[in-house]
Amino acid sequence: MKISKEAKRTARQLIRLTMRNGRVNEDTARQIVARILAEKPRHYLGILSGYQRMLRLEVQKRHALVENATVLSSEQCDEIRGRIRAVHGDDVTAEFRHNPELIGGMRVKLGSSVWDGSLKARLDRLSNALLG
Repeated sequence: MKISKEAKRTARQLIRLTMRNGRVNEDTARQIVARILAEKPRHYLGILSGYQRMLRLEVQKRHALVENATVLSSEQCDEIRGRIRAVHGDDVTAEFRHNPELIGGMRVKLGSSVWDGSLKARLDRLSNALLG
């Protein structure tokens, strides 16, 4: 669904109201959605769609996905989680996944940022350099 400029502008204003100290306030978000559904302003479906997308992006900024070629022990997971929190803040959550396709190494995704130290990525870069 294409969202009108007015709906995008309203969604951006609502996301600003939702943020407290750089974090999403869940209670405020629920109240905003309830009020929009109750009042049904012009382009309310577009507003809700844009607002949902912006909320999802804000939440993803505080959630790290860590993929590793081997299964990590709980001590290793705790150490990685601690390093991520030291750099990006104590409220960052971390999810760990085993991904044998990486061959070796690790890939960390936090929001739209990706740090890829996997062997697969290195081999892909080498292949592209040789063939491209």
